[in-house]
Amino acid sequence: MSASDPDPTGSDIQLDARLLAPAAAGWLTAVLLVAHSPTISLLTAAITLTLAVLTAVRIRLMSPVARRGWALLGVLVVVTGMAMAAALQTHSLRTGPIRALAAHSTTVDVHLKLDSDPIVRRSPGTHRPPYVVLHATVEEVRSRPKTPAANSRPGDQLPPNNSTQRTRVRTPVLVIASESWRDVRYGQRIAATGRLDAVQDGDDVAASLSIRTPPRPLAEPAWWLRAAERVRAGLRAAVADEPPDVRGLVPALVMGDESTLSDELTEDFKTTGLTHLSAVSGTNLTLLLAFVLPCARLIGVRARGLTAVGVMTVVVFVILARPQPSVLRAAAMGLIALAAMTSGGGRRRAVRSLSVAVIVLLLIDTSLARSAGFALSVLATAGIVLLGPGWRDALANWLPTWLAEAIACPLAAQLACTPVVAWLSGEVSLVAVGANLLAGPAVGPATILGFAAAGVALISTDLAQLIGWSAGWPARWILLIARQGANLPGAANPWPATAVGVAVLTVLCIALVFSLHRILARPLAMLLAVLVLALAVLRPVGSFGWPPRDWIFVMCDVGQGDGLVLRAGERSAVVIDTGPDPTAMNRCLRDLRIDYIPVIVLTHFHADHVGGLAGVLSDRRVDEVEVTPYYSPPAEYRRVTDLAAQHRVPVRTVTYQENRVVGQLTWTTLWPARVPALPPPGTSSATPTDEGSPENNASIAMMVEVSGLRLLLTGDLEPESQRAILATGADLRADVLKVPHHGSAQQDPAFIAATQARLALISAGRDNDYGHPAPRTLDLLAHQTTRTATTNTAGALALTNPDNHLSLTSRPPN
Repeated sequence: MSASDPDPTGSDIQLDARLLAPAAAGWLTAVLLVAHSPTISLLTAAITLTLAVLTAVRIRLMSPVARRGWALLGVLVVVTGMAMAAALQTHSLRTGPIRALAAHSTTVDVHLKLDSDPIVRRSPGTHRPPYVVLHATVEEVRSRPKTPAANSRPGDQLPPNNSTQRTRVRTPVLVIASESWRDVRYGQRIAATGRLDAVQDGDDVAASLSIRTPPRPLAEPAWWLRAAERVRAGLRAAVADEPPDVRGLVPALVMGDESTLSDELTEDFKTTGLTHLSAVSGTNLTLLLAFVLPCARLIGVRARGLTAVGVMTVVVFVILARPQPSVLRAAAMGLIALAAMTSGGGRRRAVRSLSVAVIVLLLIDTSLARSAGFALSVLATAGIVLLGPGWRDALANWLPTWLAEAIACPLAAQLACTPVVAWLSGEVSLVAVGANLLAGPAVGPATILGFAAAGVALISTDLAQLIGWSAGWPARWILLIARQGANLPGAANPWPATAVGVAVLTVLCIALVFSLHRILARPLAMLLAVLVLALAVLRPVGSFGWPPRDWIFVMCDVGQGDGLVLRAGERSAVVIDTGPDPTAMNRCLRDLRIDYIPVIVLTHFHADHVGGLAGVLSDRRVDEVEVTPYYSPPAEYRRVTDLAAQHRVPVRTVTYQENRVVGQLTWTTLWPARVPALPPPGTSSATPTDEGSPENNASIAMMVEVSGLRLLLTGDLEPESQRAILATGADLRADVLKVPHHGSAQQDPAFIAATQARLALISAGRDNDYGHPAPRTLDLLAHQTTRTATTNTAGALALTNPDNHLSLTSRPPN
């Protein structure tokens, strides 16, 4: 790009883009080859190397005018190097005993070196207990004897039996372990027994290792990792007396320690585009350097001394945040963005520096080419260094420079990342720029004070707590922005995560790039743009027509689970179950404009009915949580009671045949009349499909009356409990039936017939693994001449009853 070329960023600075094409070609090469065999990669390298040699000879022989071939030579050289790197990486993953053992799902004894912190996860829409995921390197493996499978054929090859010999290796694996692994530490060496399973080609590990037994520690982390952990623990201790969300956010802001960050807050950060604050990103390092380097200048450090201070700061940051690929990537991108935004010369070199960083990082680890995090990091940095300075200068024509920069940076980063974010999440955030602008002034003080608290904690706990208390106040402002922003009606808008949808969004973003400079330079145009955006956020286009006027009941589209809402009054509702996902349930209530919930009824403690509780409790007044007397599974029961305690919401147990009146709602509890004994500690009552489980049979069943309608809500009742309710002689006649257990095949025909329902509603996830709703159940309802609607095909469902005429409205799934 020459200085005379029109620049959509509005800048006259000539950019050094000579390495842009080689970087893009290298990235594409890695994307294509990382999932293929080393042979294909080596063949590609041989072809491109030959072409590179021929191109070099041609350049040597031709006149200087023809030496534009240097650009082609650069592309060929980078592609050759990337192909060789891909061959080496795929070869290292595909060879050796781990890959062969995984192909046969072999049980092995291993020695592991942990390469990441443990992450506790839950399976949405299932009733399985929490599990731990982490990355590790297998340093020693011994396979256990394996007998031929019953369905094996003569000639099938079994893995080698190394039961008497240990093999030393160095192979990365993905560990999926029981919750007993949640306290293991990064860098620790562990002995374990587990089952190796194959992974897809293109993954950055050779196999997955499933472990059900507790870890057996062999050695502690290296001394410098133990020292880093002391600093991290010191920061957590410094904010231990703060409210839970502050306690989780400050360590996340400072060094990406998300171990105490709540799921609810994480979802709010995703919605408002603030995730980069709670994860290790270039922002953390940029803020630290922006504070440390000026302080070094004040005490007289100059020239090479400043460079040394900067390098030492980067090294300390990487050690504290864990020297993992994501941290190294964040450090590189942060340094590039800082250089570009602080000097014109830095911006001239920014494209070259970014291109070099992309090439080097991919040569080190070609699997990054398919990493969403890597793509977002590169795009955000590119947006900041290419678009940020020009847009800052345009805004600076009528705004203070500091404010212009605070607007330009998040705007450029968000616009550059929008298509990829939409591809990953199926949503477009309209509040991300505003949220970053409002939260930005508090990020620096919270981060720097947090770093200070971490360091001081090594000397004085009391002083560290004082500094931690100070860091908590700017953190509170960030939390306020995240919560309020996530609750705006148009905070996150559905967008088709398809090739066509993302292509259209990319074209729109490019059009904005070419028009935004002119808008930003004109105060009136900027004001109009802000007003249009505010209108879209406060009354999003997608919300027109939803919910229908005078809605009575809504079955939320929460995936494979139940999330039901009964309107109790203006902006008030009773919630029956919360689905598996806090984000989906929170969005449903936000679209219904529900601020006050007198009662949350949790029919039973399976995750697909209680997993979204945090989303319901988010920034809403809740008077009480009503639960079944069967407190199982224990882990989910504890999670519910802990969440309720955090929000100071009382939990009460339902009683049989109790009558409740809340606003315009009246209901009677029809079940449970009795509950079985709880399973002994350490055991589970779960069945492979949860059919007939005691948790399902202890579901709360309710007959609700509202606006002249009777609604029978049944949780996950199984045929045993359905027959028991029939035996009580209860009047089950209803206008609307919530079909038990997501429409599973296990239904009692007499129970269904006794309801005489005009309309049956089923909540099930699209493409779920359980086959819900079952064809057998749909046929049963059809024989009863009952109209049926399901969320897995129609999306969210809303009932109205105008002039005593039952009406159903659906909102198509995103």
